[in-house]
Formats: sequence, structure tokens, C-alpha cells
Amino acid sequence: MSLAGRQVLLGVGGGIAAYKAAELVRELSKAGAEVRVVMTAAAQKFITPLTLQTLSHHPVGVDTFDLQQESTISHIDLADRSELFVVAPATADLVARLALGMANDLLTTVALACRAPLVLAPSMNVNMWQHPATQVHIQTLRGRGVRMIGPDAGDLACGWVGAGRMAEPSEIAAGCATVLGETQTVTQDWAGLSVLVTAGSTREAIDPVRFIGNRSTGKMGFAIAKAAAARGAKVVLISGPSELATPAGVERINIESAVEMRDAVMSRADVQSAIFKAAAVADHRPAQVALQKIKKQGAASSLELQANPDILAELGVRKFGRVRPVLVGFAAETTDVERHAREKLARKHCDLIVANDVSEAGSGFGTDTNRVMLVSEGGVDRLPLLSKDEVAHRLLDRVRSLVKSA
Repeated sequence: MSLAGRQVLLGVGGGIAAYKAAELVRELSKAGAEVRVVMTAAAQKFITPLTLQTLSHHPVGVDTFDLQQESTISHIDLADRSELFVVAPATADLVARLALGMANDLLTTVALACRAPLVLAPSMNVNMWQHPATQVHIQTLRGRGVRMIGPDAGDLACGWVGAGRMAEPSEIAAGCATVLGETQTVTQDWAGLSVLVTAGSTREAIDPVRFIGNRSTGKMGFAIAKAAAARGAKVVLISGPSELATPAGVERINIESAVEMRDAVMSRADVQSAIFKAAAVADHRPAQVALQKIKKQGAASSLELQANPDILAELGVRKFGRVRPVLVGFAAETTDVERHAREKLARKHCDLIVANDVSEAGSGFGTDTNRVMLVSEGGVDRLPLLSKDEVAHRLLDRVRSLVKSA
């Protein structure tokens, strides 16, 4: 991770996690960033401006109307010089004020004037995090393009257990690098190579109205397709039903059932340099599909199922007409993640398995973040909680070293 020469503004809110701001300044500075800090009045109850000034080597902004600071570090100057504004901890109060566009202290005034990307690391009690008002504010901010890192789940300072703990400083710093990296020219290291990505869920019809499905939204697969295209690859994205927009430069093929996905994948597999099987394909489908809607009265109490084709396993043993593509499988687990991933790696003859615990906060279906482990015969590489875009680029970095140049 490198932030060499980048201008990062850190906003510190008034929560117990404010003490971690010192470590975050160190992490950002160690990565090469020039860090400036603004604090709310409440934040100063938990950590002193002097501490953060000493670590950042810059005066800390604390008061919009401090004339001594206003002469050199006005809110407009702070906003204009910043390439990224990260708020950590972002308390429930700060989240609400930022969502409403308020400017009633230095931090929120800078945020309203700042044109740089905004990243929030939420930190609050689990009930405050889950409150409908907070969730509405979070969705409002996300709709404006604000990135969220965390919160993590676990023991909270208040004694409760659940989501609301601020992400670790190392994870926040990595997320900042990701956001800033997106503003730079992406290397074209996949130019001349072909990539096939599957994404989303499949729907297995019961009748014309009902189906068997799962919770996958396709976000991880779409992120991989987007990143690969940005890095020069020719990308085919085979997607189950999804409302996600097709990434620029990507050929999208829409399917619904596992059988349809299998046919689409196999018809295009031979010309690929790498295949990423990120879709959550249903293991079974109804043995019989009713031609008309099944009525509640008189309906059978059981449903006979039959196995769907195992696309990943079929690819693993397929005799390809040229160099075998690098085969990447995905394992969405809830227990014994590493063990299941290792078993899948061997059973499906994959080169790499991307595994995650979908029951973990921030790593489940529909989230914008993911914490994965990359499992291969050579070992396990555990990534921190990152945006799915950053996970995609980390994965492409790893797979590119396995792909033979065209």
C-alpha cells in the first residue's frame, strides 16, 4: 500500500474510538501520505489535539472561529488542499449531520466545502447503528458516493456485542489507498488477455411465479469484471438476475438458471485466460416445473429436487483446446471457512479459491466490502476488510502472476 505524496484530511469524531485516530495517523503517514487533522469538540474529550499534531506534524483544526488558525488553515484551505477526506470515528451524530449537509462546526463545514472523495469509518453502539434513522442517513451518503469502511462486529466499549466497532486503522488506511488509487491511471497489465466472470445468483423455477434462489447480489463478480476491463482485459460477464449496471467495456450475458449458466460458460471457456466463478449457483432445481401457478389448496407439502450441473467441477476436469485458463472458484461459508476452501480447491481442481464468511459483518451478500482469504496449494493469503473493488484488484494482481501472456 502506498499513499506517497497524497494529501489526506482526517476528521475525528467524538466517540471512544477517537483514541485510534493516533494509530490511523501513523498508518497513513507510514504509507507516505501527508496528513492533516480536524476534530470535533467532543473528540477532544477523548484525545488531545497536541497528540495528533505531534504525529501529523501539522496544526490540528478544532474551531471554525479560531483566528490564529484561520489565518493559515481555514476550512476552505483544508477542503481545497485535500485529495481525500476520511472521518474516523464517524459517530451517529456526525453521520446524521453529514447526511443532512449541516455545517455547524469545523469538521462538517470542511466536509460541505470539500470536493475530494469522502470516506467514513462508522463507530457507535450497535442499537444506534441499527436504528432506522442511522441506516437512512447511511444510504443517503452512499447514494452520494461516500465510501463506508466497517463497522466491524464484536465487543463494544459500552458493553454490548454487535456491529458498531470502528474498523482497525490498518484497514481504514488500506481503504483510503483504494479510493485514491481509483483516481489514478490503472495499469493495463491484462491487455490482450480474455476473462470470463460469473456473478449473482441463479433462479430455479418452481412454477411461472416462484423460484428457488439465494441472497447473492452479484456485487463481487461485477467488481471483478469492472476491474479486469479497466486493466485492459476483454471481459465476458455471465450474470444471473441483477439490477447492477454493466461495467464499461464489458460484454454481459444474462441468464436465469444454473443450466443456462452452464451452457453460456462452456461455450466460451476455451478462449479465456482466466475464469472467475463468483456466481452463487443453486445446487439443486425442482425435478418438475409446474406450467401453471401452484395453488395453496391441494399443493404438495414437499418438493422433489434434482442436482444442477456443477459448473466449476466440470471446468476443473475439462480438456481445453489450448492452454488451460486459470480457474478461480469462490466459497461463501459460515463455518470452518479455511477447511472448506481447501477441500473445494482439491475437489474442484481449481488454481485458487476466494473464501469468505458471509455471516461476518461487512462480508455478507449485498455489502460493499468483503474480507476474503485466497487459498491455493501454496498457502493462504488473508486480506483485511476492503471494498469489493479493492478485493477485485488484489485478486487480479494474484491471478495475473499465474496467467501466461498471450
